[in-house]
Amino acid sequence: MTGVSALYVGPVMHRRFKPKTHALNYRVFMLLLDLDELPDLFARLRLLRAGRFGLMSFRARDHGDKAHDDLKTYVAARLSEAGVAGGGPIRLLCMPRVLGYGFNPLSVYFCHDAEGRLTAILYEVRNTFGQRHSYLIATPDGGPDPVQQTAPKRFYVSPFMDMDLTYVFDVAPPGEDVKITIQVRDEAGPVLTAAFAGHRRALTDHALFHAWLTHPLLTLKVLLGIHWEAIRIVAKGFRFHGKPPLPASPVTIGTTLTPSRTGASHV
Repeated sequence: MTGVSALYVGPVMHRRFKPKTHALNYRVFMLLLDLDELPDLFARLRLLRAGRFGLMSFRARDHGDKAHDDLKTYVAARLSEAGVAGGGPIRLLCMPRVLGYGFNPLSVYFCHDAEGRLTAILYEVRNTFGQRHSYLIATPDGGPDPVQQTAPKRFYVSPFMDMDLTYVFDVAPPGEDVKITIQVRDEAGPVLTAAFAGHRRALTDHALFHAWLTHPLLTLKVLLGIHWEAIRIVAKGFRFHGKPPLPASPVTIGTTLTPSRTGASHV
């Protein structure tokens, strides 16, 4: 069996540091989908459907601008607008729909040039109000491993988080493992850290079925978990922040950092 697409299974961690501490930890699985491999994957896998109801399914319009079925063209256009080299594989790390239901708080696109070098990472963030926004950050010289990047927060995600914050992304791109740590910082330091650390498994029907057995309500669990944690946070006395208008641009451009400037670390 050939191809880059894979299944990654591991824990998600959230840890809030202020104004009060709060933490959660749960396990999920995510798909790494090489967008060029999608037709072959849908032909080979019985448990992963293309846009149709099934045990698991993938719908392109769950991502991007909700208007296009060709995600590679959509992402390539964002790279071109930002002056970033493309022309190579684009690989999307996301959760599938499970029994017709899907919700991805974060989807990550690993973008490569024609030589196969990682040239950018696109972080697509979705909130529970049905809105989404992306952060596009180039990776000069093919990107170090880990890739450490930053962008100003421009999109309202949680009513318990201020808008005057900065994201620091610390990413080990997909290989045998994948690790994504997002640190939310204010001028004084870390406010919250969220992380996913997944171990690679071959993308087969057997692996998908086992992942479903161990995470039967994956995406529904994620959304219910968000609301349950919101109730717990309210009980701790966190204050609400009002929802501002959407940013004028659907994509915010960030920058790649050297490890010594970030202060972030893997989990």
